[in-house]
Amino acid sequence: MGGLIPLGDASRRTRHAPLVTILLIITNAYVFFLELGGGDRFVYNWSAIPIHIVHGRAWVTLLTSMFMHASWMHIIGNMVFLWAFGPEIEDAMGSFRYLFFYLAGGLVAMLAQVLSSPFSRIPSLGASGAIAAVMGAFIVTYPRDRIRTLLFIFIYFRITYIPAVLLIGFWFLTQLLNFGLVANVQTGGVAYLAHIGGFTFGVATARFLEDPRRLALRRGDP
Repeated sequence: MGGLIPLGDASRRTRHAPLVTILLIITNAYVFFLELGGGDRFVYNWSAIPIHIVHGRAWVTLLTSMFMHASWMHIIGNMVFLWAFGPEIEDAMGSFRYLFFYLAGGLVAMLAQVLSSPFSRIPSLGASGAIAAVMGAFIVTYPRDRIRTLLFIFIYFRITYIPAVLLIGFWFLTQLLNFGLVANVQTGGVAYLAHIGGFTFGVATARFLEDPRRLALRRGDP
């Protein structure tokens, strides 16, 4: 068993405190504790259930579901990825544009997942679609930045540095391959199409939401 865990951008530091990213992490944690207290009823009330969405009910859950998680490992993994890539994109866009981008990416990702199985009664939840949008923006904005990454294989651990284009590109390729394997399986699990939808949204829209003045400062341009 092995894997890669991104820890952050080793090539540059943010010029502004990532307040929105921190707020998003706190909000996700708060909602997760509400889930622990509310149990299944809370999950079914606030997660996105495809058959409800396509029948015009509970549309607000497209938003609320992106702040919910299925387990401790689910939320910890998502928040690690958000902290690894979010601060740099927030710095490039500015807080308000970044918040809009994050929420819009999450909505697109959740809609992609709903439309992939429109008559499913399985709840869809998680921040990974919105985080995939952030990763899509990162690969467009800072493809050559080196990402400090924890590499582990069984009991072997090592910190290594991987270019963003390779790390994120490999991650996206795994989403495409796994979606191809499970596209016809009508059970719960990883929302691969949400990841693909969010990532595609991030790649397509990042340039329109970046603040040129912030990027000029970050890249050392006059």
